[in-house]
Amino acid sequence: MLAELRGLNEECGVFGIWGHPNPAAMSYYGLHALQHRGQEGAGIIVTDGTRLRAVKGEGLVNDVFNNGKLEKLEGHAAVGHVRYATSGGSGIENVQPLLFNSTTGGLAIAHNGNIVNATRLKRNLEQQGSIFQTTSDTEVLAHLLKKSNLASFEDRAKQALRLLDGAFAVVIMTEHAMYVAQDPQGMRPLSLGMLDGAYVVASETSAFDLIGAELVRSIDPGELLIINDEGCRSERYVEKKDRAICTMEYVYFSRPDSDIDGINIHMARKRLGKQLAKELTIDADVVTGVPDSSISAAIGFSEATGIPYELGLIKNRYVGRTFIQPSQDLRERGVKMKLSPVRQVVKGKRVVMVDDSIVRGTTSRRIVKMLKDAGATEVHVVISSPPLKNPCFYGIDISSDSELIAANNTIDEMRELIGADSLTFLSVEGMVEAIGRSDVEKNCGHCLACFTGEYPTSIYADTKLPHEKELVR
Repeated sequence: MLAELRGLNEECGVFGIWGHPNPAAMSYYGLHALQHRGQEGAGIIVTDGTRLRAVKGEGLVNDVFNNGKLEKLEGHAAVGHVRYATSGGSGIENVQPLLFNSTTGGLAIAHNGNIVNATRLKRNLEQQGSIFQTTSDTEVLAHLLKKSNLASFEDRAKQALRLLDGAFAVVIMTEHAMYVAQDPQGMRPLSLGMLDGAYVVASETSAFDLIGAELVRSIDPGELLIINDEGCRSERYVEKKDRAICTMEYVYFSRPDSDIDGINIHMARKRLGKQLAKELTIDADVVTGVPDSSISAAIGFSEATGIPYELGLIKNRYVGRTFIQPSQDLRERGVKMKLSPVRQVVKGKRVVMVDDSIVRGTTSRRIVKMLKDAGATEVHVVISSPPLKNPCFYGIDISSDSELIAANNTIDEMRELIGADSLTFLSVEGMVEAIGRSDVEKNCGHCLACFTGEYPTSIYADTKLPHEKELVR
């Protein structure tokens, strides 16, 4: 999708490895597989058992870890992160993993998600004397860990995690152990794998495939893994709650070769397309998907309807995602830079354009116009998710409701605004059914808040949208 999502985005990506002779290199490759989750900054912190060493920078993974920078990161364990600035401002101080040094030892934290009670926690900590060095909500966790007077780090971690509300898939590393935790609803994806006896964790299983690791399982909501030289041990820091995995992970964010709770993303998106075909009747000559995340749904729609699938839109792979552009004008120009219609495919044809969502409508309007300028006689837009009507407070930067086109317009008004001949969205029920459910009952729930307005956690009076969230120093 060329969705006009302002920021994760989600979205960020975390990676960790323990017990490997070259953890920095494995983290580098793992972060490459997660690059789509964050393009503003990247970092790797390694431990050799005595101290933590870091390499961090703004930009893409290739840009940050160039000129032999990883060679000094010798050790047996590492934590890595790719970032999109959904919480806190841009700047090197906010690039993760965050590193904290004190007389009691070092601490590295990598986090994907958004802590909705971070502002009030920060106020309380500052009243107790804490001084914050970043504007990231992730730093709140570090202060909670250091403020605790419990004897063991494991107990301090459990205590701190219980104070957090929101979405968090977090990897914490000291010189002697790695602690991996999921929020009580498991809203962000996080999996455990093995590589030649080393333990690996990552936001997406595609990172395991790239480095040759074997998937063990998804990490459970409310679970805390303690990984050290003695092995991997599972604990709970809260009672089990119903799963509420972000549905947009299946619809858009995750790579098609990743699995979440045993469900392959590509196959789930094909089922979304097939479900769309069940929910509407349309006469058309060709189906095309908006690259990249909508192609799977377009293939499924084509298979179910019998309308031929063609590459009607070609993506320029050397242009970054349009929603990352810092202004609306640049985002709009980015659409033309990124997509080109294939005239011989769409000219004189009734085209079904499959996309995964509509946020502001700017990109959809421009794509429809491009297809019609290329000779398409009709453009029917079908969306493999329901209308996005509500902001996300959990790490996906889906604008404010004032900017969401579906929050302020009927479907027919939206159709007119984007210039389509018809506009169809998938139903909420159809989306959930099409994604499918794991055989394990604990993994059956979805967060549907951006579609339904029903949030799985408390939203506080001082909770802000991720892109607005600047924790005041």
